Amino acid sequence: MRIEFLIIHLNRSCMKTKNRIWFCTLLGLGLFFTTNCKKDEDSTSAASVTDADGNIYSTVSIGKQVWMKENLKTTKYNDGTPIPNITDYTAWEALSTPSYCWYNNDAASYKAYYGALYNWYAVNTGKLCPTGWHVPIDIEWTILTTYLGGNGVAGGKLKETSTIYWWSPNTGATNETGFTALPGGERNYDGSYLDVGSYGRWWSSTAIRTSTRSWDIISRAYPTGRFGAGRR
Repeated sequence: MRIEFLIIHLNRSCMKTKNRIWFCTLLGLGLFFTTNCKKDEDSTSAASVTDADGNIYSTVSIGKQVWMKENLKTTKYNDGTPIPNITDYTAWEALSTPSYCWYNNDAASYKAYYGALYNWYAVNTGKLCPTGWHVPIDIEWTILTTYLGGNGVAGGKLKETSTIYWWSPNTGATNETGFTALPGGERNYDGSYLDVGSYGRWWSSTAIRTSTRSWDIISRAYPTGRFGAGRR
């Protein structure tokens, strides 16, 4: 099974900074990323949305889409069922069921700003986002990127502008959309944490069993499915 996710990258090289946004395709289920949620019906906006834990998220309209302005941090599905929090590295590596974690297992330092990291199994339940919201599919991320002018410029328009959360100098970040993308990093297959401050990765709920067309905003990679990533 191949799974797609979005990357916003701050690349520092030879004193020049590039903001890029693209999709990667994963083979498997072992990574954890941050998550963003998108409203089911874009025709009606909402100033905020509340998850099953009572966390309140601001929202933003970009084109005809409505998005959360913050990464998801719920510890429960939208039906109130708790999501297992896996902190042990060995248990993480062998995991084949839904779970979440906090970066470096440190909720006090990372929860408020970066949200939680979720694995594909949690995403695939369809219950991760608040009722009336969902983890975006590939085409919804693509619509967003296209609306913003393509993968070469969309990253800067989505990124939070300070160097408190992004590595300095964060050149090109305007956050003119109000999306306020933050670099929450990821949890790798072996349970290790990496890339906070330099990478923001958000799940797509698209799962692909065969190869798809190749777009300029998509690069191909083939890790397995235990990554942890944030959600919007």
